[in-house]
Amino acid sequence: MRSENLAPIVIFTYNRLWHTQQTIQALQKNELAKESELFIYSDGPKNKDSIPEVVDVREYIKTIDGFKKITIIERDSNWGLADSIIDGVTTIVNKYGKLIVLEDDLVTSSHFLNFMNINLSLYEDNLKVGSISGYIPHIENLPGLFFLKFGASLGWGTWKRVWDASEFDVNKLLPQFNHKGKIKEFSMDGAYNFHKMLISQSNKQIDSWAIRFTASLFLQNLLSLRVGKSLVQHIGSDSGTHCNTNIRTNKEDGIILYEPIQDLVIKVEEDIDSYKLFKIFYK
Repeated sequence: MRSENLAPIVIFTYNRLWHTQQTIQALQKNELAKESELFIYSDGPKNKDSIPEVVDVREYIKTIDGFKKITIIERDSNWGLADSIIDGVTTIVNKYGKLIVLEDDLVTSSHFLNFMNINLSLYEDNLKVGSISGYIPHIENLPGLFFLKFGASLGWGTWKRVWDASEFDVNKLLPQFNHKGKIKEFSMDGAYNFHKMLISQSNKQIDSWAIRFTASLFLQNLLSLRVGKSLVQHIGSDSGTHCNTNIRTNKEDGIILYEPIQDLVIKVEEDIDSYKLFKIFYK
């Protein structure tokens, strides 16, 4: 793939130095890293106690190399993950037309960037596709590639046409789930209650860009390309937004990072069998 067609990479960081280092070191091992532009958003400290950790992260990211170009955006105040991602993605996707998004606790396969760029180019003009997802929990018997109505917020990519059409005002999203059938479908027939999360967002019990993006794509009937085995490992379950466990890796993320079949072109429709496997897993 020609370097001028590569999607920019956007990473969102805060105060987790070890996690950020693992994320960057894995990404540097990607064969397309040296040809890719990297944008790093560094959120500001929430309080005085968090200042040293934020400073440590900022000192580290200034030493990063191994990419075509690196741009660091330091927030003067604490935006929080949701607002920072919505603003950052909007800025970058408006300029480049597409992008790859990572948070500071994701270890990627060395084939991650290749997979993302190939498919961001392949489906760029396909109006049925809303995102490309590099992460999958450990679910047995999934095909190498498939489409679902539900994407993943851990290692993903999209295009300006999708982001522009997305709605992040939860008070505009919720009324569109106006009958039980749609609510049930959005909640994976009760296996994963996305609708309840959207209500929690409305009640300000959580602050999640991801549930709003997921709901927006669902309402537009857009599909996400998924992998059968993950190209992304989540190492942030010990800390971070919406995490409250005391372990470094979630047991469902004990996965093998591998190279999926890169030249497999599949039909753009929801994979019903894979959807059933997802429901069994989450139940």
